[in-house]
Amino acid sequence: MSLNDIRIDLRKIADLEKAKLLQRYFKTGKGEYAEGDIFLGISVPEVRKVGMKHKSITLKETEKLLKSKIHEERFIALEILVMKFDSGNEKEKKEIYDFYLKNTKSINNWDLVDTSALYIIGKYLIGKKREVLYKLAKSKNLWERRISIISTAAFIVNKDFDDTFKISKILLTDKEDLIHKAVGWMLREVGKRDLKAEETFLNKYYTNMPRTMLRYAIEKFPEAKRKDYLKGKI
Repeated sequence: MSLNDIRIDLRKIADLEKAKLLQRYFKTGKGEYAEGDIFLGISVPEVRKVGMKHKSITLKETEKLLKSKIHEERFIALEILVMKFDSGNEKEKKEIYDFYLKNTKSINNWDLVDTSALYIIGKYLIGKKREVLYKLAKSKNLWERRISIISTAAFIVNKDFDDTFKISKILLTDKEDLIHKAVGWMLREVGKRDLKAEETFLNKYYTNMPRTMLRYAIEKFPEAKRKDYLKGKI
């Protein structure tokens, strides 16, 4: 299997009309967050099938895909990286983790972050020092900031919430809606495991939260409590 084989397989299932819809959905217009991104119009399940078929490609070939101007090629590169990480030994996992951090400029849309950060950065950092997440959280790059908070999902599963709360606090004043949604989502995930822990954090900071962040965080709360938070009556 070669890089060219992957590109041939992707173009066999490309859909021009779907591509137009995806380019609007992912905000690829002038001045939007994904300005200039190019789509082939392929669904996520279809892209993943192609990725599974070609998961044996080298890291060097994967890097070429990740640097592609085509969104689905970057997506499939990240899917392959996740598969390689899952099956790799400790040395191989470290290599993929380092590779990921060196190539964050190519991980430049929310779906690309969400399909990979937890499964590579987050999983690698379980049981390790996590200073890198705080560096990413303070980055000028929107996607690096999203990587920082989404990666903490790997810790939340283990009821380890400390980094989620600390990074959420850093991102409270972020100006980007995609960060507000990501932080709110992770706080909601905390609440699924420990509602009291989420509420303790919210009660301290919810009045300073962007509205979208708060709405995402309290989405699963009982209606009456949700309204109280939104009205500032907690």
